[in-house]
Amino acid sequence: MFKSFTGFHLVEAYHKVRYEKRFHPNKVFNKTTQVLIVLFVTLLLWNLPTTAFGIEDLTVVQQRIIAIFAFATLMWLMEVVPSWATSVAIIGMMLLFTSDSGIKWMCNPEKVGDLLSYKGIMACFADPVIMLFIGGFILAIAATKTGLDAQLAKALLKPFGRKSDNVLLGFLLITGLFSMFVSNTATAAMMLTFLTPVFKQLPPEGKGRIAMALSIPVAANLGGMGTPIGTPPNTIALKYLNDPEGLNMGMGFGEWMMFMLPLVIVLLFISWYILKTLFPFSQKTVELKIEGGMKKNTQTYIVIVTFIVTVLLWLTDKLTGINSYTVALIPFVVFALTGIITKYDLEEINWSVIWMVAGGFALGYGLNASGLAANAVKSIPFGEFSPILILLLSGIICYALSNFISNSATAALLMPILAFVCGAMGDKLAAIGGTPTILIGVAVAASSAMVLPISTPPNALAYATNLVKQNDMAKIGLIVGIISMVLGYIMLYFIAKAGVL
Repeated sequence: MFKSFTGFHLVEAYHKVRYEKRFHPNKVFNKTTQVLIVLFVTLLLWNLPTTAFGIEDLTVVQQRIIAIFAFATLMWLMEVVPSWATSVAIIGMMLLFTSDSGIKWMCNPEKVGDLLSYKGIMACFADPVIMLFIGGFILAIAATKTGLDAQLAKALLKPFGRKSDNVLLGFLLITGLFSMFVSNTATAAMMLTFLTPVFKQLPPEGKGRIAMALSIPVAANLGGMGTPIGTPPNTIALKYLNDPEGLNMGMGFGEWMMFMLPLVIVLLFISWYILKTLFPFSQKTVELKIEGGMKKNTQTYIVIVTFIVTVLLWLTDKLTGINSYTVALIPFVVFALTGIITKYDLEEINWSVIWMVAGGFALGYGLNASGLAANAVKSIPFGEFSPILILLLSGIICYALSNFISNSATAALLMPILAFVCGAMGDKLAAIGGTPTILIGVAVAASSAMVLPISTPPNALAYATNLVKQNDMAKIGLIVGIISMVLGYIMLYFIAKAGVL
């Protein structure tokens, strides 16, 4: 979905560097070693006696799911292959070795236990949350094709005037707003391109350039927390919160924004203060010059009206009775029928993210549908665990992993485990605000991880401008990340205790 975007050359360069780094000749030995480790651990878990796991009534199918889960964890952690490729492998392995459409001599239910439904596994790719993602991508593509994104950026930045500190605030707020509805990678690329003429006006010896360059990834990472479609960890959390066979909370788009949007706004203002304090401007005024604009034709007006109607329906889903997943398909229908979106535009949807998320959902489906989650709950005394310990560990583990691997992969690994751990703890979690505090907290922790250039694509794009040193990025990333997690968890605790969640 990036080809139409202003700043696509930055995204293209980023992916090229990632590819060359992954397949550099010096990496071949390391990759071979990693593959052997993954194979060894997976095959070991696959072939151990079922009694070795200490889980009561463990079946062979459940044991295979444990092995597949370990495979996914190691593959995602070490990034042996791209995250989406690992997700495709997860779905393929589950279909072949644990489903009622698997290899006949390996999937005899009398010998291996109850099999998973192949339809259930495949349905993970058509989960309502996936439809929510696609709706978000379609809106972004349509806005880009009509130039609506650039026009909005120009109009929204204009009120911030020429004062350097105010322009910095403008870039933070507008980037944060855009990343709530558009991929944070595409948002960062576009906003960094708009910053280019600003950089030229600022003196090279000043720190203002650093503040401007860092404002984009910080705002893109934080802004994603504001809506369910802002970043994959949010939608993954929403799935487990709304699962009819789980928490069944029925949380809507508007409800999510009701408590997360104020948090994002507060965090953006805090980030502004930190940036202008750590990296003060030596030049007090700058002139904003943004190229490009909106195409004035019928298609553009259709996009504007559809965008407004879609957002309003998302915000009023409880009033209208139309859930956010169904609303997400409305722009798809409108844009397809009016020719705004063509078959070529569909190729620009970020399918790798969708496959990544679907693989995580397949893992969760396997854990629950096979009965493995229920067996683990019976065998491991989760109810005796400290709620504070679960809260702290889930947040710290997610934050640590998300700084080094995809935050989508981290959420996909942690959410299904935490969902049944929290379920096993029952009312005991009321002391910290309940299960939503844990699951939404993990989504907050994932978006707060922005210490390294490799932590998020927006970080990598900002680092590629050569205006930011790694230690500057680490400094601001660590400070803002910790503040984000602390404020996020405090907010979740109080709104959960107040019965809002």
